Parts: sequence; C-alpha cells; structure tokens
Amino acid sequence: MDTKTNDEKHPKKNDACDFAVDIGLYSNIFLAILKTLVGIIGHSAALLADGINSTSDVVYYVAVKIFMRLSRMPPDEEHPYGHGQFETIAALVVGAFIVTTGIAILWDSADRGWHLYTGATETSGLSIYALWTALFTIILKTGLAVKTKRIGEITRNPVISALTKDHINDIMASTAAALGITLALLGHTWVDPFAGAVVSLFILKTGVGIIKESSMELMDTVPGRELDAEIRSVLAGVKGIKTVEEVRAHRFGQHFIVNITLCVEGSIPVSDGDRISTDAEKAICENFSHIRQVYIHYHPGRP
Repeated sequence: MDTKTNDEKHPKKNDACDFAVDIGLYSNIFLAILKTLVGIIGHSAALLADGINSTSDVVYYVAVKIFMRLSRMPPDEEHPYGHGQFETIAALVVGAFIVTTGIAILWDSADRGWHLYTGATETSGLSIYALWTALFTIILKTGLAVKTKRIGEITRNPVISALTKDHINDIMASTAAALGITLALLGHTWVDPFAGAVVSLFILKTGVGIIKESSMELMDTVPGRELDAEIRSVLAGVKGIKTVEEVRAHRFGQHFIVNITLCVEGSIPVSDGDRISTDAEKAICENFSHIRQVYIHYHPGRP
C-alpha cells in the first residue's frame, strides 16, 4: 500500500484548515480590541465582558495553530502512525477554553444580577455604539461560523469542528450582550444578566461535549457503526471476499488507521489471496480519503 499520508496527498485540506484558524485568529484580535474599547468608552459591562471573551479566544487560537503544526510532523520511530493526535489535543484545548468562557459569563451574569438587586449598578452614559458593536460582532461571527463549518465538513478535522461550535457560542454571547444593551437603554436592565446566564449554560454544554468527544478519541474509543458499515459496503464489491469478519478503526486527528480481517476461499493459492488483499486495500483508499493506512489480514474460510 502507498505509504504517503493524507497530509501529503491532500495539501489543500491543510491549507483550508490553516485558513479557518487564521481568519478566526485575526477576527478575534480585531474584535477583542474593538469590544474592549467600546465597552469602556460606551459604559457597557456586557460588551466589555464579551471583549474579554474574545481576548481569551486569541490565546487559544494561538495554541491551536501550534498544535496543528505539530500534528503534521511526519511519522518517526517513536510515533509510527504520525502525530495526528495533536489535533485531538487541540480540540480538547478549545473545549476547555469554552468551558472556562461559560463559567466566566455565568459568574459575570450572577455578579451583575446581584448588583442590580442591591441597586449598585450604574447604567447612565450607556452608548448606542455599544449596541452597534455587538450587532457587528453577530454578523461577523455568523459568516465565520458558516465558512468554518464548511471547511470542517470537507476536512473532517476535529479542531475545525470545535472552532465552528466556538463561533456559534460567540454568536449567542454577543446576542445576549446586544439584547441586554438594548433593554438597558430602554430601562429594563434585569434582562442583561438573565440572558447572559442562559447563554452560559449552552456554552458550558458545548464545551463539555467537545471535551468528552476529544477524550474518547485520545482513549482510542472505537469509531461508530456508520464507518464500519461504509467499509463493509465497499468491500462487498471486491471479488474473492467471502465475508468481512472484523473491522477496527483507530482515529488519529482527522485520519483513521484501519485493521480488517477477511475470509477467502480455502482452496485458492496464496497469490490469489494476496491479490484479493491488494484489491481490498485499493478499494478502501479510493473510497475514503480520510483513511491514512489499511492493514488487511485474510485467512481461508471453512469448506
């Protein structure tokens, strides 16, 4: 079987992943500066908290870039299957930051709610520019979420999928900020912390989900039945295979290493068995671009 990795065979996928990370990083740098400044000048605690959220996004986007570069290092003696697990670690980092963001927003919402209850909150001087900034953030993040989601579907990269969820979380956070600012301008200040608390729960749920999924990959949990069924369906069209006895797939980042056990006719010569094995490898590689390597074991079936 060809030993070239999918990174080498599909450089455009790597370029697409880099693009998704870069536009997210630069957008968050811009938004962090914009929201923090407008939050301070416009006397908006909600927008200022959202700006701090974008600042934390910048930190973990840098971490993601580093891990993705490490994941593309070629296989070596200590890592014969490559370094694709760095992508899973990067997704785990994203999940951890999302959970941290959810906790921070929940805490901030509770704090603002308490200050409203005690009458210690000052809402005078709240600027309409804070609202425009929050709305601009929603529009920008919606575009980023759509683009990143498409790239994630094409590349099957767990990091990009996690970043898509993060963009969606940012949309919800900014929507809560916009709602809070709007109603605060109208005198209904209690909605701001309430909306923030509700959004924080959704963010926490997303972060925990990403951490759980990434942890399962690091623990080498067997992939779902869908991939198993797809592989068996492809092998059903390979001449000479009596049955597919076992399919085991191990995920390494966006790629899979697959081990397959086949049953062939017991009366055929070894050379025919090798040909069937080669045909099976070729069929898998042609139909699944995200499968890095295939290892096939065959044995004769019972008469």
